Amino acid sequence: MKKAVLASLLAFACAITPTCIVAQPQNGGVNMSADEYKVYNDAETATTPADKAAKIEAYLKAYPNSVVKADVLNQLMFAYSATGDADKTLDAADRTLAANPNDLFAYVFETQLRRTKADALTDPAAKQAGDDDAAGYATKALALGQPKGMPDDMFTAIKTQGFPVLYGAVAADDLSKKDNAGAIAAYKTELKGAPPATLTQPSQQLQDMVGLANAYYTSTPPDLLNCAWYATRAAAFAQTFAPQIQPLANYCYKKFHGDLTGYDAMQAAVQTSVDPPAGFLEGIKPAPKPEDIVANLIATTPNLVELATSDKEFVLQYGKPEDAEKVFATVKGKTTQFPAVTVMDGSTADALQVAVTDDAITNKTADFTFKMKEPLKEVPATGTKIDIEGTYDSYTQKPLMISMTDGAVVAPKKPAAPVRRPVRH
Repeated sequence: MKKAVLASLLAFACAITPTCIVAQPQNGGVNMSADEYKVYNDAETATTPADKAAKIEAYLKAYPNSVVKADVLNQLMFAYSATGDADKTLDAADRTLAANPNDLFAYVFETQLRRTKADALTDPAAKQAGDDDAAGYATKALALGQPKGMPDDMFTAIKTQGFPVLYGAVAADDLSKKDNAGAIAAYKTELKGAPPATLTQPSQQLQDMVGLANAYYTSTPPDLLNCAWYATRAAAFAQTFAPQIQPLANYCYKKFHGDLTGYDAMQAAVQTSVDPPAGFLEGIKPAPKPEDIVANLIATTPNLVELATSDKEFVLQYGKPEDAEKVFATVKGKTTQFPAVTVMDGSTADALQVAVTDDAITNKTADFTFKMKEPLKEVPATGTKIDIEGTYDSYTQKPLMISMTDGAVVAPKKPAAPVRRPVRH
């Protein structure tokens, strides 16, 4: 368990109660015997977290039914947190909730520590169970509302510092179960109740805004414009963290719109609005559909024979049947040589699977099948570069595969022999 997690939780508590002490019976009208008060006061005035934890444990052992047991356990939780002992901190949180089921501080500790434990697991089932466990504590805490007797300013501070921990655990659990709608709802509820200052500077809320953008991006189908909006908003105020967030914003915008034209309008709008203004996203036009690009390519190309092989593939894969047929008609029955193609898996002596275009080579997928004129004596290894020729025969659109007949591997040309000339004396 990372000590940074405990340190952040302790900082959260100290931000709410500057002395990190909840129980003060000597000022709160709680009656104690002199003997009990001495043991209690020794624990209360301990100067180091380790000493404080040890003296609180001694107090609880001596007075297990103390009227301030719940408050003292609360202090024990903070003390163990300051020592960096995650297991004892979690145990103290368990004991605190057993004594006071409405202790919001304990719920925040439970949620964060259990989520951190789950993050360290590698077994998927165990990890999911851990996420569910953390989210369960978070859900209970969010359902509590403001505990009776808790001052308004303290509850406001808990909402600012602790609620992002709770909502983040709920959202993470939803995402692990591919419930993107649930994750989006959790993040948006958190951000709606967040103090404005936390959304204009590096904070847990701003980090969760990136989580919201990712939840939109990984939805089925992806909501690219909301992804772009919230990632752009987070990047605008993330300061030194902006370079880590901006690529997601750019990607989602370009994926939807086709390029970054008009993106400056979104960058300006996020400066004054957490959520997209009404009608703003609707005003961003989507990129042309592949079939529309094909139709335009056909209409603006006088001689389809001159199309590059990659353009012909694009038409065959995405064009309407009539457009695809127009392009394939320009090559059907023609014998063509292809230099430096890449042999792919699935090749046999009778048929070679090869990647011809740059996209196919990059994606490591075959886009051509060459039915060999004669069986090969030796099948080239996957990844080998060869020169090959064949005759266009047929194609399928999805998945794209162009079939060639009369295939033959072309032997590389031998360099010309040097010309010997007489030596002049």
